[in-house]
Amino acid sequence: MNTTGTSTVAWELLDGGVKGVAKKYSQDRGRALTTADGRAVVLAVADGHGSRAHFRSELGARWAVEAFTAGARIYAHEVVRRGQDAANWPRLLAEARSLPQQVVHAWRRRVQIHEANSPAHGRKPGAAPGGPAGATAGTAVRPTAGSAPDADLAVYGSTLVGAVVTERLLVCWQLGDGDIVLVDPDGTTRMPFYTGPDMGDETESLCEPEAWRKARLHWQPLTGGPPPGVLISTDGLSKSFADHEGFLAFASGVRSRAASHGVAAVQAQLPDWLGHAAKYSGDDATLAGAIPAVVGPGAAPSHPHTDTH
Repeated sequence: MNTTGTSTVAWELLDGGVKGVAKKYSQDRGRALTTADGRAVVLAVADGHGSRAHFRSELGARWAVEAFTAGARIYAHEVVRRGQDAANWPRLLAEARSLPQQVVHAWRRRVQIHEANSPAHGRKPGAAPGGPAGATAGTAVRPTAGSAPDADLAVYGSTLVGAVVTERLLVCWQLGDGDIVLVDPDGTTRMPFYTGPDMGDETESLCEPEAWRKARLHWQPLTGGPPPGVLISTDGLSKSFADHEGFLAFASGVRSRAASHGVAAVQAQLPDWLGHAAKYSGDDATLAGAIPAVVGPGAAPSHPHTDTH
């Protein structure tokens, strides 16, 4: 119950991923967590590019999710603290617009530290081939100012999709391919960033110069009715369907099945569903989602809501 004694929203989470058929390991990462005493949800998925030129992209995807969730949790607390008053929304929108740059910088720092200690191409960034070896083995090295331009960011290339959702605001970000589906209680679906079927494998990436400028933002005040269910996924899931409508029907079905059987039952089946999808797309498939449930005054959520990761 909130401080006014009115109904509030509790969140139940979905979080799963499988590797693609015939792949040695997955280049996807995903995460779903509640924060701000259960009043906000943070979702993130990342898809490492996975080709020969991007041979460390599973690390890039992992660090993309970590960088996003770290920044998004701070942002979610601010949305809960100030988002009840619409007068604060312009400031929160400005902060939402700045988040991608913070995430990209944090991601690049992780890459550069890793490169300084374990160069992707066999030598320390900034060191001439055959030059001084730098730090001794087992000694962590932080990159110097001159080392950053030499780091091969493309080796770690990854996409990133994320969301923060509260009772009053929904904010989504996307850099590169992947999908966000909003599902209303009646099963109506919307995809805020969908512009049509992909025509190839090229995608925008965290490894590009000033990548934050290519991030897309969806900002949606929630002023009527319960929040939508939010499902975000890597493109290995949507590509497994014969058409766009089939993918939307899947998303709608997830919410309706959660309503009829419970989110725990959906979570239990999620690995099988994603595994089935991976057989058709051949790609890794990862999904993170949040299903809202309205809790009346005096009632407690059916599950405790603390950060789950």
